[in-house]
Amino acid sequence: MNAKQWPTVAYFSMEYGLHSDFKLYAGGLGILAGDYIKGAKDIGAPIVAIGIKWKQGYTDQRIDKDGRPYDTYHNYLYDFLEDTGVKVTVKVRGIPVVCKVWKTEQFGNNPLYLLDTDIPENGDAWITGQLYGWFGEERIAQEIVLGIGGVKAMRALGIPIDVYHFNEGHAALAATELIREKMFDGFSFEEAWKATREEVVFTTHTPIKEGNEEHPLDRLDYMGAFNGLTRDQMVRIGGDPFNMTVAGLRLSRISNGVAQLHAETANKMWKEVAGRSEIIGITNAIHTPTWVDERMTKAFEEGGDLWAVHTELKGELVDFVEERSGIRLNPENLIIGFSRRAAVYKRSDLIFSQPEIIEPYLRDGRIQIVFSGKAHPLDDTGKRIVANLVAMMKKYPKAVVFLENYDMTIGAMLTRGSDVWLNNPRRPLEASGTSGMKASMNGVLNCSILDGWWPEACQDGENGWQIGDGFETTDFELLDKHDSEALYETLLQKVVPTFYENRAKWVAMMHESIATTREAFATKRMLEEYFNRMYIKPSVR
Repeated sequence: MNAKQWPTVAYFSMEYGLHSDFKLYAGGLGILAGDYIKGAKDIGAPIVAIGIKWKQGYTDQRIDKDGRPYDTYHNYLYDFLEDTGVKVTVKVRGIPVVCKVWKTEQFGNNPLYLLDTDIPENGDAWITGQLYGWFGEERIAQEIVLGIGGVKAMRALGIPIDVYHFNEGHAALAATELIREKMFDGFSFEEAWKATREEVVFTTHTPIKEGNEEHPLDRLDYMGAFNGLTRDQMVRIGGDPFNMTVAGLRLSRISNGVAQLHAETANKMWKEVAGRSEIIGITNAIHTPTWVDERMTKAFEEGGDLWAVHTELKGELVDFVEERSGIRLNPENLIIGFSRRAAVYKRSDLIFSQPEIIEPYLRDGRIQIVFSGKAHPLDDTGKRIVANLVAMMKKYPKAVVFLENYDMTIGAMLTRGSDVWLNNPRRPLEASGTSGMKASMNGVLNCSILDGWWPEACQDGENGWQIGDGFETTDFELLDKHDSEALYETLLQKVVPTFYENRAKWVAMMHESIATTREAFATKRMLEEYFNRMYIKPSVR
C-alpha cells in the first residue's frame, strides 16, 4: 500500500515541540510529537494533529542567586496561527466551555489544530493556560478539551478520520466521545466500545507505574469526563481509580512502546490488565532536518573531514555556553553533554557519585560536562537534582556547567557540539531517549547504559560505548553502585584515552555512529512502521 492509499490519522498529543519559541512542549514527549508531524509532511503522510494552544506554555525555569530553580510564566501571543473559524463546545463541571480551533503549518509540519479556551465566551479561560500546570481537576479539564474537544473539532472541520492515535494516556477521553457518538446512533455500549477499539491505536511512554496518570472516579464524574457513560462503564474501561494508560490499552486495537526494550518492559508492567491490546515495539525517531547539522551531513555524504566540521560545531557550542553561563570551556578538551528532564531515575549526578575517582579529571579540565534540564514545577525532588548540578558547577567552575531553562535551542547546540553524549538511567526505566539519536547523527559519540533505544544501535567500541552489561535489579542502591563503577570504567578506560590518544579511531567511530543511525532512527522509518504495523488493519494489507 503506497502513501496515497494510507488511512487518514488523527494524532492526539498534549504537547508539540516544533520550535523553541513556540511554547507548546515540556520535554521528550512533545519533541517526539513535533518531529512526527514534521516527518509526516516530508513523506506526504495523511496525518492531522490535535493539541492545545497553551497560553503560558510550560515553565521557564530559572536559577536563583542561591542556586535553586524557580518557575516563571509568561503569556505568549502567536500571530502566525490561522483562525479556522471553527468553535466546538465541551462540558466541564456541567458548564459549556467553548473551544476555538486554530491551525498552523508554520514549521514544515502537517496541519496542527490547537484548541483554545482563552476566549471571551468562557468564564473558565484558565483551562488552556499552563501545560501540566496545577492539579487534578485542571488536568481533567485539559484532557476533556484535548480528547472530547479534539474529536468534535475533527467533525466540525469536516475531516474524515480512519485512525485515532493517542500519544500517551492524556487523550484517552477522546474514546468516550467516539463511544458516545455510536451509542447516540443506536449502538449498545458493548458494540460502541468494540467498534471504537477498531479505530484507536495507542502509544505508551512512561515505564514507571507511578508515572502513569490516575484520577478518582468521583472527580472524573464531577468534572464531566464520563461524557454520558455510566460509572460501571468507566470502571470497565480504566479501572477504579481510573488509570489513563489502562484506558488507552483497553480502548485500542493495538498499542506500542517507543523502543524494543520498552515494549518488553511495558508488557510486563501491564500484564495483569484484562482485555488490553497487544503492545508492540516501534522505536522512536528524530526529524533529521531539524536536529542534524547540514555541515556534518554534507561532510559524511561527500567523504569530507568530519573532525574539521565537529571542531567548528564544538567551537560554536563553547561560544554558546560562554554566552549563557559566562564560563569559557576549553575546546581542546573533552566535552560531555547531558541534557534531559530532572528525574531521579535518569541519575543526572551519577558521574559525581565517587568524587575521589572523578575529581582529578574535573579539577584539571580533562573532562568537562555541560548539563541542562528542567524539573516539573511540582517536583521538589527534581528541583533538588537541579540544585545539586548547580552546586557542582560552583565546585568545579572550569569543568562543569549547568544551562538553565532547557529548551530546543540548548538541546540542538549540545547534541551537535559535544564530543560525547552521556546517558545513565536506571535500566529499564528509560522509554526511548531520542536525544542520543540526535547526537549520534551529528557524530557525537554515545556513552550510555543499555536502555531505551541504545541496545538496538550500540556497537560497543565502534559507534559509541555501552556502560555496563544491562544489569537490572529493583535494589536501587545496588544498581547505582554497579552502574557507577561501570560508568567510571567505560569513561576513564575507554572514552578518555581514545579522545586524547587515538584521534583516528575517534573519527572512525564518528563515521560509524552516523552511518548506523541516520536512516534507522529517522522519522521516515518510524512513520512507515506506524502505518504498516498499526494504522493499516491486517485485513487491508
